[in-house]
Amino acid sequence: MTEVTIAIDADNHLGETPIWSVADEALWWVNCENPPELHRWHPASGTHNVWPMPLRIGGFVHRQDGGILVALADGLYDFDPESGSLARRVASPLPPHVKLHECHCDRQGRFWIGAYDHDFPANPAADGGAFFRLDGDRLVPVITGIAVANGLAFSPDGRTLYAADAPKRAVRAWDLDPETGAISNEREFLRLVEGEGFVDGATVDSVGGYWLANVAAGRLRRYLPDGTLDRIVELPFTNPTKPAFGGPDLGTLYVTSTKLAMPAFKQPTMPNGPVYQLRPDETGVAETPFRGWNP
Repeated sequence: MTEVTIAIDADNHLGETPIWSVADEALWWVNCENPPELHRWHPASGTHNVWPMPLRIGGFVHRQDGGILVALADGLYDFDPESGSLARRVASPLPPHVKLHECHCDRQGRFWIGAYDHDFPANPAADGGAFFRLDGDRLVPVITGIAVANGLAFSPDGRTLYAADAPKRAVRAWDLDPETGAISNEREFLRLVEGEGFVDGATVDSVGGYWLANVAAGRLRRYLPDGTLDRIVELPFTNPTKPAFGGPDLGTLYVTSTKLAMPAFKQPTMPNGPVYQLRPDETGVAETPFRGWNP
């Protein structure tokens, strides 16, 4: 059985978007809300930095030219960790109740981001979110009709995009044109059934395995590139939100978690809120920083 331990007890209300920075050998992630924060932890030294954010933070990416691009509820902001300065780059095109959420860069350094319609779940039909691609200074909707954007990841060769609308309990895949950023050939990649929990964040390993955080069920699920379920890793806590490979060899899988109230499908032995770690047999892919994109 794979050993799962606490990497750092961050006590996050809604930990999300872990990213390993090869440049500074540190794990970065966010606490989306209560309170909104950007975190950085150096495993070698134990140094843990926290930057408060003025609004809900859905995610972030590192910029190739230095600094961080953060996704706050109402737009994308350039953030300088040294000075603490925050400058809005792009306003969200969405109404206030639909907030920018999970984000990631593809292998070419284009920025993609989803949104979360906060009318859900009170209104089960709410679907005002979308997945966007940042083209220059415009957030262009590419996948629409989304309630809660999740599962965003890119294959190691950059030719497949994965994304999910979490309430639907399914992850879909598209062919991604590396040159143009266009997507095509939509198909269902995986589907959870009743009793298997819900879809949350994901990452891929170096051979194309898709690792899904199975929130409420306390599991990680690894799928082969053809959608075949390869493995289930049982976790000692119930609410994993997103995995990310890190460490000097990209062989440690870090997993953020949330204390949000959810229907538990198992009895936990460890708390939600920390960042956890485990050592699977696979290694990850170094993340591509944001390079900008003008079609």
